[in-house]
Amino acid sequence: MPADSPLILQASGITRTFGRGKSSVTVLKGIDLSLPAGRLIAFKGRSGSGKTTLINLLGALDTPTEGSIELGGRDLTKLTGRQRDELRRTEIGLIFQSFALVPLMTAYENVEFMLRVAGVPAKERQAAAIAALQQVGLAERMHHRPFELSGGEQQRTAIARAIARKPRLVLADEPTAELDSRTGLTIMKAFRELVQQGLTVVLATHDPAVMEIVDLVFELEDGHIAEVR
Repeated sequence: MPADSPLILQASGITRTFGRGKSSVTVLKGIDLSLPAGRLIAFKGRSGSGKTTLINLLGALDTPTEGSIELGGRDLTKLTGRQRDELRRTEIGLIFQSFALVPLMTAYENVEFMLRVAGVPAKERQAAAIAALQQVGLAERMHHRPFELSGGEQQRTAIARAIARKPRLVLADEPTAELDSRTGLTIMKAFRELVQQGLTVVLATHDPAVMEIVDLVFELEDGHIAEVR
């Protein structure tokens, strides 16, 4: 990573422990992390290595037991629950392995509904939803419901929903895990195009094929960052 690369997020001394006393389990153990802006970044590791926990912390879905996480000069660990909710609505896009689409809504309605929840004015929602779906290649499929879409099209709908409000950072947890290799490659190409347009995309994965496409890999092992490449 070039020395002058601007950073979008920094984490220091991140520890996450679940439970108390003898039954407690420490999943992340003092992680330090600097993420450059405008890159496609992967957290690699086996199941149980802490990838999803780290994604949840960076996405303000959870708070660390110890440590700090700074996004845009703000320490996420010091925000109230309401402030974290607002951050996710405006600055962080989240993409999940299970797509998490509303089954009775069309692709367009799924994206437009998220914009409505984010407080985007009605006059702006339609254009923003259509633009996001066009950006991921779903212009001709936006009026189809999830059961009428392929797995790759459903995941692209989820990506459109995450990017429609133009967040600074997109976090994806195992976004290709439910897809075949060809469809997974299509999704990774969509991420690459988003990065070329200026977004920062961070994904958790154990898919070795993904490693050939991303710009930066953080390998997690037993709650630590074992390697960066």
